[in-house]
Amino acid sequence: MNLFESLAAREKPVRCAVLGCGKFATMFLSQAARLPGLEVAAVADLSAARARAALAEAGQPEDVRISEDPYEVLGAPDVEVVVEATGDPLAGTEHALAAIERGRHVVMVTVEADVLTGPVLAERARAAGVVYSMAYGDQPALICELVDWARTCGFSVVAAGKGTKYLPEYHRSTPETVWEHYGFTPEYAAGAGLNPRMFNSFLDGTKSAIEMAAVANATGLRPPAGGLTFPPCGADDLASVCIPAEHGGALDGPGAVEVVSSLHRDGTAVARDLRWGVYVTLEAPSDYVAGCFAQYGLRTDHSGRFAAMYRPFHLIGLELGVSVLSAALRGEATGRPRGFTADVVTVAKRALAPGEVLDGEGGYTVYGNVLPAGESVRRGLLPIGLAHGVRLRAGVAAGQAIGYSDVTFDTDSTALRLRGELR
Repeated sequence: MNLFESLAAREKPVRCAVLGCGKFATMFLSQAARLPGLEVAAVADLSAARARAALAEAGQPEDVRISEDPYEVLGAPDVEVVVEATGDPLAGTEHALAAIERGRHVVMVTVEADVLTGPVLAERARAAGVVYSMAYGDQPALICELVDWARTCGFSVVAAGKGTKYLPEYHRSTPETVWEHYGFTPEYAAGAGLNPRMFNSFLDGTKSAIEMAAVANATGLRPPAGGLTFPPCGADDLASVCIPAEHGGALDGPGAVEVVSSLHRDGTAVARDLRWGVYVTLEAPSDYVAGCFAQYGLRTDHSGRFAAMYRPFHLIGLELGVSVLSAALRGEATGRPRGFTADVVTVAKRALAPGEVLDGEGGYTVYGNVLPAGESVRRGLLPIGLAHGVRLRAGVAAGQAIGYSDVTFDTDSTALRLRGELR
């Protein structure tokens, strides 16, 4: 609260740089142009033309510095906060580390980088005296906010997560089949500039796994033992479904992350679905509090002890200014990794032959599944963020998790080295 007042009271503007000028960043740029006291000093993108178009679309001033070199932007002396929005986990890791080393706060929009190396980056930022933050407006940070709200109110969190559109067969979806599930023609999608790999990551379960791993690492909530189960559930049924099975719900225990589906398994729509929203379920710690739930109209399970709070929508980059200003004005993150609780491992979409090259998130060959971090490390499983452009040593069956020993890395990377610090 009071961020807007704090911004107005500050003598000099908060100046930020944006790396990557896709949809998320353009949404932020649009709102930043309307906030007195928040200035975009520079943007970087692999295409200067795309950066220029994003700035124009967002109504940003023409004098915003544009570069195709992110390190030129990171080194600018007038930048306080760096927004990493490239979407590339390897580049995102390198950019965040470079920004931290230069004394800049980092807002990590690239959730793929956060689940790959975020716990290390957050520790590096802490040691350097700067903020490493999740991106407000994206679902993981909003879930973390609900978890923090519940705990601050004295509740134990039973579960937290988000909604999505899910059916089991979506795990096999590819960029060629993705549009039929969204009801778009390929021609419409191309004309609208929609990225098939990004949309396919949402559909095949990878993005859900990534986002829940980020929440788990930030809050200490655990992923389900075998991965997300995506129970069909609408907003009115959260308190009955997102609770442990021993109480009639769908979870294997309390203190978990889970994603609910907007579709029943037969493909019919769930009533009052939470496809665009986030939620937290909580348990009354006493009969007195359970009575308060009833007195103030909370929808509960049949026992009256479990309740839910939710937010039906998220506005993505339109809300990102909260993270930028929280870092600059308060020195606080809107969610950050506090441990290595969960990992997103690589699973074969189909039978893969020796020598095939994996194409990573949203592609044709693999999808991501969230597992407890200890299991991932014990089994030597390959994180989805490192599963792009690596070659298989041996064949892999459909549905099989892929390990480090199953692939060959042609090149080293900062992310690969930092992963060695996660144990």
